[in-house]
Amino acid sequence: MFGRFTARLTSLRGWRADLAAGLLGALSAAALPPIHALPVLLVAIPGLLTLIGAADGPRQAARRGFWFGFGLHLLGFYWITEAILFEAARFWWLVPLAVPMLAAALGVFVAVPAAIARLSPPGWRRAAALVGAWTLADITRQFVVTGFPWNLWGSVWTIPGSVGDVFIQPAAWGGVHGLGVLTLLVAVTPALGRRFVAAGAALLIAWAAFGLVRLAQPVPPGPGLTAVLIQGNVVMGQQFRRETFEENFRRYLRLSAEAMAKAGPGPTVLIWPETASPYLLATDANARAAIAEVARGPALIGAVRFDEDGRPRNSLFALEGAGPPVAVYDKWHLVPFGEYQPDWFPLPIQVIPGGGFASGPGPRTLHVAGLPAVGPLICYEAIFDGEIVDEADRPAWLVNITNDAWFGNSSGPRQHLAAVRMRAVEEGLPVMRAANTGITAAFDARGHEIERIGMNQQGVLIVQLPGALRAPVFARVGLWGAGLVAVLLVAIAHLGMERTRHNLLIK
Repeated sequence: MFGRFTARLTSLRGWRADLAAGLLGALSAAALPPIHALPVLLVAIPGLLTLIGAADGPRQAARRGFWFGFGLHLLGFYWITEAILFEAARFWWLVPLAVPMLAAALGVFVAVPAAIARLSPPGWRRAAALVGAWTLADITRQFVVTGFPWNLWGSVWTIPGSVGDVFIQPAAWGGVHGLGVLTLLVAVTPALGRRFVAAGAALLIAWAAFGLVRLAQPVPPGPGLTAVLIQGNVVMGQQFRRETFEENFRRYLRLSAEAMAKAGPGPTVLIWPETASPYLLATDANARAAIAEVARGPALIGAVRFDEDGRPRNSLFALEGAGPPVAVYDKWHLVPFGEYQPDWFPLPIQVIPGGGFASGPGPRTLHVAGLPAVGPLICYEAIFDGEIVDEADRPAWLVNITNDAWFGNSSGPRQHLAAVRMRAVEEGLPVMRAANTGITAAFDARGHEIERIGMNQQGVLIVQLPGALRAPVFARVGLWGAGLVAVLLVAIAHLGMERTRHNLLIK
């Protein structure tokens, strides 16, 4: 059956081959969270490898790779349209353009690996070239322009529950890109014959065994701190209206007071989501006093502030009592066209008035009396693996505050949550996540979900902060580990190509 499928793909030419590549890419998107239909990769990736091999040369292979990437990202990013619809009166014209344009831009990052794979000899060497080059391309797109490392193959293993817990553990060594290497190595095997399928099955067994062994190891005890996370469920569109400021603020205060009553005695930390406070906490003593009255201890609150140049900053404030903030963290990975307008945007259209938010200096660790050292992440920053922690001042836990209300009840907030879970494994640190409309959740240092509040609910999460692990391999080497493996895979494929040329010359 698979032979007939590959024979049919091999016979396709022109637009029919491009269409097949696009459909295979769209099919592969079903493996991403929250669907996790992993078996589709055993069809889609071998199908792409077949189309690459049937191409007349690297240029045609690149075109087929582009259409695969276009199909993948067109479905993988459909949820971005939800954010545009909040400003439909101004940006209605972007609805049919934004996602296809983004999918086309990211399709290039599949086109290049496809061309590199076509330059390698057929068989396992071509498969190795595709896996290695694709991984390098995914790492590269984390840094090109503003970077957008989304729809990564390693994320398909963030399956809710114990199965996901087991299979995400290798991220402690290679990060999400290392998981991507393993995923692609298994996915290409149907195109390589029975022996390779058996090798892929053996890899999965070893992978699961590694995860089970790691999960069985003891975890250090927590610091005896209760984290109180608040999900206010303020509807997008009401959050920044002046007439609803007081109502929204009172909602968070009421939920906080109720949560503190349930938390009982002992040290606590109160956590509100991104921009949950509509008041400027840097200058508003009354707002700080109201929070202090319900907090009963340190509070980590999302709010906007204005810097000395008058530019707004998306910030997390550490409060202790009604006095001035004891620490402030400014978001540094800003969302292009959501929080600022990039200088490289070629069209003379003012999407973000005044240029938008100013960015902070980078990852920081906050030291607040009564709390273990904390590493803040504001919303979008959580997707940038290897760039979230100040390793020179390693925190004991991570706090992710976010407002995913922009993206409705779509796959976007769920994929964002999956990325946060992966960061816990990579850094060996527990993560407390407070989201305005959901999903608020707590993860231990191995990415196990302790508890959550679902989408579009008001609620509170009261969790004992788990202990941190020693810095795992990924926390020490970052993206270099997966990058080196990817380079080796491409090099092995290239060496194979040189041997093939040598044999042809002898003949």
